Amino acid sequence: MDVTIWHDPACGTSRDALSLIRHAGIQPTVVEVRKTPPTPDEIMDRVARMGGALADVLREKGTPFADLGLGRPTITDADRLAAIAAHPILLDGPIVATPLGVKLCRPSDVVLDLLPDVSLPDFVEEDGAPALRDHPVAGDDPGLVSALAAAGLPIDDLGEPGRCFFVYATLSGRTVGYAGFEAYGADVLMRSLVVLPEARGNRFGEAILARALRRAFDAGGRRAWTLTTTVADWLAAKGFARVARSDAPASILETRQARSLCPASAVLLTRRIRL
Repeated sequence: MDVTIWHDPACGTSRDALSLIRHAGIQPTVVEVRKTPPTPDEIMDRVARMGGALADVLREKGTPFADLGLGRPTITDADRLAAIAAHPILLDGPIVATPLGVKLCRPSDVVLDLLPDVSLPDFVEEDGAPALRDHPVAGDDPGLVSALAAAGLPIDDLGEPGRCFFVYATLSGRTVGYAGFEAYGADVLMRSLVVLPEARGNRFGEAILARALRRAFDAGGRRAWTLTTTVADWLAAKGFARVARSDAPASILETRQARSLCPASAVLLTRRIRL
C-alpha cells in the first residue's frame, strides 16, 4: 500500500501515527513538514481530498494562531495559506494519504481508518494510551444494550432516529467499550460512553472519548455537550466545563436525555471540538 505521511517529529501525535503505520507492516513515504513544507497547492489538494476546510487543519495551541488573528470570520484561505507559509507550525498534522483516503489523523489511531482492517498486535501510544479501532453499531446491538444497562445508563431511546453508536476494540480485536452521540448541527450530545468492566483501569475511556469526539467532528459537530451523574470530574480533566442547563441550546435541552432520561441531578458539561 502506498502511504504518505506529512510528519512533524516534534509532535507526539505524529510520531504515534507513523509508528502505527509501521506497526501495520507498511513503510510510508515520510515528508517532514518543518524541513520540506508543502506548497499551497499541495495543501489545498489534501484538504479537498479530506472533504474538509483549510481552517480545520490549522493548529492553534503553541502557534501564532491567535496573534495573527486567524480565528476572525473575515480571514480567507489565502490569508491562511500565507500564514502557513510564514509559520509552518500552523499546519496541523499528521496528514496521511493512502489509497483509502486522506485524513488529519488526530487522534493518532484515526490513521487506522486508512489502512487495511486486519488484526494486529495491540499498540500503546507514547503517552501510555491504547490505540483503538471503532465500528458503527445499531442502537439495538445486543452488546451495546447490555453494556449500557449494566452500567445504569439510559437505553430507552437507543433505537430512535439521529443516534450514532460505535463499538471500540483493541487492534487484536478485543471489545473494550461503546460510545455514541446525537448530532444537532454544530452541537452534539455525547452519550452512552461505557468501558466494559474487564477493560477498566487501562485508559480505554480516554481513548474512546477521543475517538467519539473525532467522529462527532466528522459529522459536523463543533461543540460537545454531555450529561452525567458520575464522571463530571473525569470529563473536566478532558477539557469539559460545567455549565448551567440554561446555557445549552434548545436542541440539546430538547433531547430525551435532557428532558426525561437523565435525572435533574445530572451535571451538564460542554467543550469545543477541535482536531
